[in-house]
Amino acid sequence: MAAVQKLMQAIRILRRALGRFGRKNAWVLSSHIAMSMMMALFPFVLFTVALSGAIASLFSHRVVVDDVVDLVFGSWPQSVAEPITREVYAVLETSGTGLMTLGGVLALYFASNGVDAIRIAMLRAYGQEETRPFWKHRLISLGLVIMGGAGLLLTAVFELFLPLGARFVARFFPDLDFLRGWEHGANGLVVAVIPVAAVFLYHLVLLPRRETVRHILPGAVVTLLLWWAAGTGFALYVSSFASYSATYAGLAGAMAALIFLYLNAAILILGAEINGVLQTDRLAEEE
Repeated sequence: MAAVQKLMQAIRILRRALGRFGRKNAWVLSSHIAMSMMMALFPFVLFTVALSGAIASLFSHRVVVDDVVDLVFGSWPQSVAEPITREVYAVLETSGTGLMTLGGVLALYFASNGVDAIRIAMLRAYGQEETRPFWKHRLISLGLVIMGGAGLLLTAVFELFLPLGARFVARFFPDLDFLRGWEHGANGLVVAVIPVAAVFLYHLVLLPRRETVRHILPGAVVTLLLWWAAGTGFALYVSSFASYSATYAGLAGAMAALIFLYLNAAILILGAEINGVLQTDRLAEEE
């Protein structure tokens, strides 16, 4: 009976969250986030590559670029990511890697617009008002972009050293079973960690009034589970049923990526609305 009661309570919370989602025109906000993230995607990769050129001169340029692109798009369905990565490489072939250039500064600013769109969604979901000055919340968005680029770069370097270290240790301790499989790096593990880190950072850092990890955990878990389900389902849909090339011609890859981002943005807002419902219940109990 207890399990049934918890299930019914979860269904009621989900229904209330969906109601809040609809009343706040979250589908419109999702399209804003998707477009902002799509416009920020190329500048973010360019900024990260420029950052790698500035602080990773010990490694070959191509290896770092490949690793960064794989990490950025590793959690995307392959059928969605493939046409986008082709365009990314085409842009990288003709763009410079200077970090402190006008192009680098603009890339950083435009990439932060995607984070700022998510900030607006978080504010509306949690029922908070922006009390920080413009420069402060913009600096937070810029800081998240820089931290994301540096994190991807460090991860790419880690992916380069991990197989070498595993092979070196295996030469002296060939019977250690835990070293098997690490010769090819841990890209799959890292790709799984990146969305988790992103969701928690969005909920923890972008709000003017910080929430605890315990309070954001339910919506974050729902977001990650629905992201996984949406990625699997959308990949199946694109590969089996969709015919974007017949409708959008050369823009088919971009449109598939935009719709994928749109679904992910809606799921992110829904997860935040679930936390908003739970927050409303807590405040009601305290009164």
